[in-house]
Amino acid sequence: MPEVAFCQTISFNADTFEYETVSHENGNATAIKFEVDQTRYSPGDVVVVLLNDEISFHGLIGKIEDGYAFAYDPKGSLLPATIQ
Repeated sequence: MPEVAFCQTISFNADTFEYETVSHENGNATAIKFEVDQTRYSPGDVVVVLLNDEISFHGLIGKIEDGYAFAYDPKGSLLPATIQ
């Protein structure tokens, strides 16, 4: 019997979303790290960050470690890179 996997979409408002940039290109974050409830979310879930009606980041959670999710949007991110 084939294994069934479920994924969900998590959306955030860009104005209030707190994240760290893991990697970036042209001033935009292509990989981010952010706090997440790891009892509710898992790798493979979709992350969408909205600025008004526009999608500024759309990617997948690749891993979750110690309460932080790592998500990747290598092609179309418009989310500004944070400076550490």
